[in-house]
Amino acid sequence: MNGPYTIIGGGVCGLAMAAELSSRGATVTVLDPKGAPGDHACSWWAGGMLAPDCEGVSAEPEIVQQGHKASAWWETQGAAVHQKGTLVVALHRDQSDLATFARRAPTARPMSRSQIAACEPHLADRYSKALFLANEAHLDPRATLMALHGRLKQRGVRFEGSVVGQVIDCRGLAARDTLADLRGVKGEMLVVRCPDVTHSRPVRLLHPRFPLYIVPRGDGVFMLGATQIETGERTRPTLRSVMELMNAAYALHPAFGEAELLEIGVDARPAFPDNQPRIRRIGDVIYANGLFRHGFLLAPALAQMTADLVMDGKIPEVWYEDHRER
Repeated sequence: MNGPYTIIGGGVCGLAMAAELSSRGATVTVLDPKGAPGDHACSWWAGGMLAPDCEGVSAEPEIVQQGHKASAWWETQGAAVHQKGTLVVALHRDQSDLATFARRAPTARPMSRSQIAACEPHLADRYSKALFLANEAHLDPRATLMALHGRLKQRGVRFEGSVVGQVIDCRGLAARDTLADLRGVKGEMLVVRCPDVTHSRPVRLLHPRFPLYIVPRGDGVFMLGATQIETGERTRPTLRSVMELMNAAYALHPAFGEAELLEIGVDARPAFPDNQPRIRRIGDVIYANGLFRHGFLLAPALAQMTADLVMDGKIPEVWYEDHRER
């Protein structure tokens, strides 16, 4: 069925849904009271790592399986996807954590100091061992959202009008007015400029208290993140979390001690109790939600499954619930 379809919510989930449906010839309208992508959207504050194997260390197998589709999908949407892998390191006292990570991530390849030097020279003098996951990638979330928004307009997707046809609700946390089991998990991030560091790929620091990931944005700018706080509020950064991120970055490399702090961001990610997304049919509305910390990683798979459902009647292989008869 080619629609019409109305998508409520213009974050990464809503835009990915619009991209998938419109690419199949559907008539699509996206409605978001906040307008174009911006800091009102949870996905604006994302890391943009397409790292299913790293996430698989703590996430369910379905996350890994579906996440492997992300890089190719984003590239078909014109996103600048950087296929440079992920480097995982640990301080000397936490080397056992590196071994544990390796057991849980079968694709991780051990690296020696000389191999680290060839990959990320700034880290070679501090780390004699690391893990490398070659099949992972990253993108710039903000540039990707803005470019996709413009691309969808050119494709004929409307961003104003009234609700018509099949409604697909992608509102994230705002959908708690209907999805009672949805909760917010707060994440805090920093953006810094540190010209003395030249990482070209995401680097994860394993730490028992302050795990950290650092994602390059180009021109000496980096995004720092990893906080995960169970909370009902979503917009207040805390001194403790910001200090933890700064301390972890300094532990990764002392050059970050001289970094210029450009931005502090915070928002709460929508999550269901098992931290896996859902495609849930309630009455006449389809709800696609619960991307948790996997927004850019799982939005493509969620959009593809939803499009299969509404256009072809194909029941999704995972994450689908039909609540119409309950």
